[in-house]
Amino acid sequence: MIESQRHSYHLVDPSPWPISGSLGALATTVGGVMYMHSFQGGATLLSLGLIFLLYTMFVWWRDVLRESTLEGHHTKVVQLGLRYGFLLFIVSEVMFLFAFFRASSHSSLAPTVEIGGIWPPKGIGVLDPWEIPFLNTLIPPSSGAAVTWAHHAILAGKEKRAVYALVATVSLALVFTGFQGMEYYQAPFTISDSIYGSTFYLATGFHGFHVLIGTLFSIICGIRQYLGHLTKEHHVGFEAAAWYWHFVDVVRLFPFVSIYWWGGI
Repeated sequence: MIESQRHSYHLVDPSPWPISGSLGALATTVGGVMYMHSFQGGATLLSLGLIFLLYTMFVWWRDVLRESTLEGHHTKVVQLGLRYGFLLFIVSEVMFLFAFFRASSHSSLAPTVEIGGIWPPKGIGVLDPWEIPFLNTLIPPSSGAAVTWAHHAILAGKEKRAVYALVATVSLALVFTGFQGMEYYQAPFTISDSIYGSTFYLATGFHGFHVLIGTLFSIICGIRQYLGHLTKEHHVGFEAAAWYWHFVDVVRLFPFVSIYWWGGI
């Protein structure tokens, strides 16, 4: 850290990554719209935008890791700000997913005449909630327990045990994703099959997407733990991953109750 600095805050250096990330997001959005409407060059622009966006994410987070791990810019005050910021992000994610679960609950409790006044709508074959859906509801809390084990191992200074716990977390997440894909393959309805199909795939699909993000989060934390980046005094990145997993654990209960169980009784 710079010797002349008389405060605990991190004044970041000028960086090209915010503008490059914005350009990548713009290219991805425009390319995606062009591709969906069958415009020539849409797929190319979409691919370039995604590559540019992923590259920006990699180099930007690389700089953040260097600033925190090697340069020591992430003081206690900076870490507190990062924790607050991530908690606000999780609150926004709760609101986002709650909208889909609320739509499903509203349609099931007061089915309209357009879907026959019954729930599930007539002609929709539902999944048995006590088979794969119930199993996939038990797996996220198990991965949450594994990531809590990793957290306690980091606090106790047991590096290898923390890596093992993160491997268990990632393994359970991959099992969940595999079962989710199997469930989609076997589902007798599609996203276009009335409000039931649209809310089912949007709610479970976005939850599954969050599981994938949490899996990548845990893989990166496992690599950093193996390299010795995380200590019992400095592991904000891991704490964010652990909070994210607990958010995913709790959120899984909503689709099981509002879509699987309520739709299957």
